[in-house]
Amino acid sequence: MQKTLFLAASLLLASCTSLTHQERNTLRSLQAQGITVDKPVGNWEAPASPAGAGALNLLPGFGNFYLASGNAGDSGQYLYGFLNLLTWPISILWGVPEATIDAGTINERELIYFYTFDESGKIALQNKGWVITPTGRLEAVK
Repeated sequence: MQKTLFLAASLLLASCTSLTHQERNTLRSLQAQGITVDKPVGNWEAPASPAGAGALNLLPGFGNFYLASGNAGDSGQYLYGFLNLLTWPISILWGVPEATIDAGTINERELIYFYTFDESGKIALQNKGWVITPTGRLEAVK
């Protein structure tokens, strides 16, 4: 029984998508200027729905498969979905919150990508008076 609980806890803690150090710094810089996933500048739209991903994970791994597909898909989610499929219905306990958190992280990563690499994102940021430096920091346009 203890081994099963340890395995479940390990899966819960190991299966979350995360941001790199530079992505976290860039996100903090954007948030300091009021640019968030909920309040973007320009025509950016969130690619993943946290509520949708969580609700889909009530079914065996469907939320993870949803996060693995699409433009902002994270291929690691296929593995998590398969593991949730194998451990369903108990996987609902960790699968629902994990998919919700991962969808939010994927949205944050795509927001950073939009302002760093997409031309329309760069222009929208410049129109607000900012530019992202190669180190991921925001600087005022000169």
